[in-house]
Formats: sequence, C-alpha cells, structure tokens
Amino acid sequence: MNQEVVITCAVTGAGETQHKHPNLPITPKQIADACIEAANAGAAITHIHVRDPKTGAGNRDHDAFTEVVDRVRSSGVDVVLNLTTGMGGDYVVGDEVPTDPGPGTDFVMPEERVSHVDLLLPEICSLDCGTMNFGEGNLLMINTPAHLRIAAQHIRKLGVKPELEVFDTGHVWMANRMVADGLIDEPPLYQICLGIPYGAPATTAAMKNMRDMLPEGANWTAFGISRHQMPMVAQAVLLGGHVRVGLEDNLYLERGVFASNGQLVEKAVKIVEMLGAEVVGPDAAREKFNLNRQK
Repeated sequence: MNQEVVITCAVTGAGETQHKHPNLPITPKQIADACIEAANAGAAITHIHVRDPKTGAGNRDHDAFTEVVDRVRSSGVDVVLNLTTGMGGDYVVGDEVPTDPGPGTDFVMPEERVSHVDLLLPEICSLDCGTMNFGEGNLLMINTPAHLRIAAQHIRKLGVKPELEVFDTGHVWMANRMVADGLIDEPPLYQICLGIPYGAPATTAAMKNMRDMLPEGANWTAFGISRHQMPMVAQAVLLGGHVRVGLEDNLYLERGVFASNGQLVEKAVKIVEMLGAEVVGPDAAREKFNLNRQK
C-alpha cells in the first residue's frame, strides 16, 4: 500500500463530452480555473488538454495552451502542470478507401505533437506508448515505435518528465524498452490507463498485471474511466501507486449527478484518507517523481 499519494486531476480531456456535461471546461479561462479548483481541492498535478472555444472539440492550439498555462502560473496557486501530447495521433480509417483519412483524422509527426511542450516547458508531459483501436468505430490511436523514440528523445532534451501512458500490456513493454534504451530519465513515471475500449479493462487483475511489469524503482499512477474511477483510486493506493481523477475520465460524482473537478478530487482525497494514507502536495510530487521545476 502507498502511504503518500499524489493525486492528478485531468480536467477536461479531448473526447466528445462537451455536449454531455453542462459545465465541462472548454475555454482557456475555464480550463485554467478548473486546474486551480483541482489544486485547491488537493490535486498536486493537473493534466491539461485544450479545446476549441466555439465547438468544444479537442485541439492542439498553441495560443490556447499558452493562455491556460499563463493563467495557472500567474494565479499564485502551486500545482504541477502536465500537458498532453496525445493530440495528433488520431487516424480515422476511410469508409470506402481505407488509406484516405476519414473525418476527424488528426495525425502529424512527433515533433509537431510536442511543439507546445517546447514553448511552455511544463514539468510533465504525457507520452502515449502504443497504438490502439479506440472505441467502436474506425478511430485508431497511432503511436509507432519510431515516432515514440523521436518524441522521447525530444522531451528528454527539454528536461521535461514524460508520463508514460500505457493502455495495455504491449504499451508497458514498449515503454520499458525506451527506459532500458536510455530514452527516459530515471525514475520513469507510468500512467496505467484502464477501461478505455479496447485497451486493458478497469479491473484489479489488469492493474496488478501491468504494475508487475514495471521496472524496479518506477513511479506509477493509475485511473479507471466512468463508474470505475473511484474503485480504481482505492485499488491503485492498495497496490502501491498514485491516482488520477477528473472530468476527462468521468463526468459524474454519483449516479445522475454531474461532478466538478474539485468535487472529484475531494472524493479521491476522502478515499485515500479513509484507507489510512496521506495525500501529498506538489513539492512532494516533484521530489517523488524527480521533476525539473521549469519556468
């Protein structure tokens, strides 16, 4: 069991949830305010996507990332910023000609996917460590080994800690290989992502299996989506890890009741403390994860 727990809050994500939650953070100000709310509720880290203010769809807009980061940094609230690099890996197979990208495709080279990290130098950025069927349609999340190595080398040169996002056991294998090859500075930080169709399920067995594959000395955190969010909070703590909650992964505080990011963090804090563990703040997270404090 982990006695000192770091909570990450993923405040908005990039999924098509803007029409499913009445107060999902969409504008840069709303996303920054959500980060501050989460930090005040007990999150040491906030994981940040940005969205098109007009449509609510996820995007990679540099100006939006810059505004969010500037607003949080100037707020006086101390929280570790974790910027996504997941956007730019989506390929929708064409219905008639599979090599023709379908609507919703956003697939670019790794240097472009991490370009906002160059600009803003957060303490952490995510790095999705494999390719996966995503949902029920023709969407593929593509992260080839060659692209991952390019991104990992680039992130390492910046002094930013990559959070190795692993959605299935093959992703852990790939991430471990990059660690062994010296592309990831010690200690590595893994995020075990559970319940996303069609990766690993949100179960105790899946979490333990993936945890058991991690290299000695690795730090890890985990989450489950939707109704599995809070059960996976408890399970991660019991298995020795850290936790993630937030509206990216789950929209509800309880059945039929929409949540805010702060409420989800508060609920996670309660679970951690009821298990007899302590929730720690951003300075402890920096020390545990060996982060380089940037701008």
